[in-house]
Amino acid sequence: MLKIEVFEQLKKAMKEKDALAKGVLTLLKSALDLAEKEKGEALSAEEEIAIINREVKQTNQALEGAQNAGRADLIEKEEAKLVLLKAFLPKQLTEEEIEEKLVTAGIVKGMNMGDAMKIAKPLLTGQAEGAVISKVVKGLI
Repeated sequence: MLKIEVFEQLKKAMKEKDALAKGVLTLLKSALDLAEKEKGEALSAEEEIAIINREVKQTNQALEGAQNAGRADLIEKEEAKLVLLKAFLPKQLTEEEIEEKLVTAGIVKGMNMGDAMKIAKPLLTGQAEGAVISKVVKGLI
């Protein structure tokens, strides 16, 4: 379970007095705990990955905002957060690997984008960002 790994990393960050890691891991642990409480049972690996992906997406948005504002201090902080969060995700696939999986799954030229994404999203959960999946699917259909 990722939740246990997050908690172990949080304890380590507290011992090492790493404020950034402590903050990021506390937020992540809280998000996982809240989702588990709302569900009423332990989260599946896919659900945990979805929560981490959501946190990565929010951090990417904050990074983009910092870059637009030209805030070097915030850019560095957000990039460090991304490194921490992405460490909990499975290895991200390259566009070529994604394309190979999608073709194998039956996505072909002329297919409806909605139908293609219904196949692609569950197949690649946690292995690639949604924007990358969409880009590859558009290239295939």
